[in-house]
Amino acid sequence: MAGGFGTRLQSVVTNVPKALAPIGDITFLSLQIEHWIAQGLRSFVFLLHHQADQIITFLKIQEHGLLKDCNTQWLVEPIPLGTGGAVAYAVQQFNLSGSFLLTNADTWLGRGVYEVSQVAAPAIAVIRVDDSSRYGRLEIDEQGDITKFVEKSSNAGPGWINAGLCHLDSHFFKNWNQKPFSLEQVSFPFLASTATFRAVALHTDFIDIGIPADYLKFCSYALNNKSKKI
Repeated sequence: MAGGFGTRLQSVVTNVPKALAPIGDITFLSLQIEHWIAQGLRSFVFLLHHQADQIITFLKIQEHGLLKDCNTQWLVEPIPLGTGGAVAYAVQQFNLSGSFLLTNADTWLGRGVYEVSQVAAPAIAVIRVDDSSRYGRLEIDEQGDITKFVEKSSNAGPGWINAGLCHLDSHFFKNWNQKPFSLEQVSFPFLASTATFRAVALHTDFIDIGIPADYLKFCSYALNNKSKKI
């Protein structure tokens, strides 16, 4: 998913969509694609809206570079459809069947593709953080199933959060009513209520570049890891 407006980041990243935020002399999305390929992915569908033309231009260039051995497609939402609507629109437009991995273009995970893909859909990667106030937290039972999504709160404290990578079944989106909706506010709480939404706990690097402080944190992280694969 790479269609967000990135409004919180615009004070430090201007004139480009969030996924194309500069990290030194390359883009965040370049690092993401390289990292995804290193984890075994070869087929991509980029869900776009805000400043989609810039990302499409980038992807066309990368078809002869990073993405040369990959099957790459993209889809531009006609209107903002929310995270859930964007996925449902893609399922409809590409007539998808079976399950797929879904991830945020603006969230860095040190690993997780293999772990999440090995768990039957629906499943979601989770990370434990010291302060869950920015994200909202998840409640997980002894079997490893998510039982509840707790809304963001200024005094949330430590907890498990959505790490921005999940394994979903296309059938879940087949009866979409064409209206915008949110995965985080509608779909995920519903799946949790069915007691079949598996949490895949990861212990790895996690940086969401959606706010200036964490974007700058990732820039430092990338610079510090430049001498090795990040």
